[in-house]
Amino acid sequence: MNAITPPASLAAASRPAAAEAPRRPASATLSTAPLGRLAVQAGSVAACVLLWHLAATLRLNLGAVTFANVPPPAEVLGAAWALLQSPKLGGHLYSSLLRVGLGFGFAALIGVGLGLLIGRLRWARNFLLPPLEVLRPIPAVAWIPLSILMFPSSEGSMVFITFVGALFPILLNTIHGVEAVDARLIASARSLGTRRWRLFTEVIAPGAAPSIVTGLSIGMGTCWFCLVTAEMIAGQYGIGYYTWESYTVQNYASIVVGMLLIGALGMGSSALIRRAGARLMPWYRPQGGAQ
Repeated sequence: MNAITPPASLAAASRPAAAEAPRRPASATLSTAPLGRLAVQAGSVAACVLLWHLAATLRLNLGAVTFANVPPPAEVLGAAWALLQSPKLGGHLYSSLLRVGLGFGFAALIGVGLGLLIGRLRWARNFLLPPLEVLRPIPAVAWIPLSILMFPSSEGSMVFITFVGALFPILLNTIHGVEAVDARLIASARSLGTRRWRLFTEVIAPGAAPSIVTGLSIGMGTCWFCLVTAEMIAGQYGIGYYTWESYTVQNYASIVVGMLLIGALGMGSSALIRRAGARLMPWYRPQGGAQ
């Protein structure tokens, strides 16, 4: 008996359809390629510098904002070259990096530790969170007079200011990360006999790690912001002190150099934290992102 041959259309329908690779628009090819992204980013920076040059050279006056006294990019470039040749540059960088490193390191240890406890343990939330929430809205500038009274040296007070600035972003992001850990993962680990300490190290901490890295990155940015404020008042070396000293002698181009250097250091240190976080979390892949 001959086998019944199904129609060609039915046979084709019965076979699993091959998954088609999603087609990307042709316009997205350049923007998604590494060289394309780099070109777009460089073009964005060049456009900002061009607008700055035009506004400064034309002495643009918009009523509420005027560029009459803003130095043009060429003048700022000359001031940057003079700073590179200055023997004080090494001292400024060393002082600022040391203060940021100490303040951020203490903030990371205390912020992550307290965040894990407050996010997981009810007694820690009830006992520790209320005073921290009272202190959180106080700006770092308001701590400067008290820090000068508390610490015998100006270095200690400046490190304390950077610590305060970085602490609360790290703390809050850690708490939110712990609260967002899937309760089913915790229940499964407990059912397999995982005890409290291993539950923290093997389930809760890895689950909260993306939020912790985000808090560390934000905390690094606020750390630089607070350091500059502290150095303007109590420092003798540092990028913030250099910027403030340039203002007192009315060297406006050097002010912009200090601002750009602070921005570059803050951006670079935050990028290093994100890169280190990506290396430590190979399992984590963000679901969102720019298209």
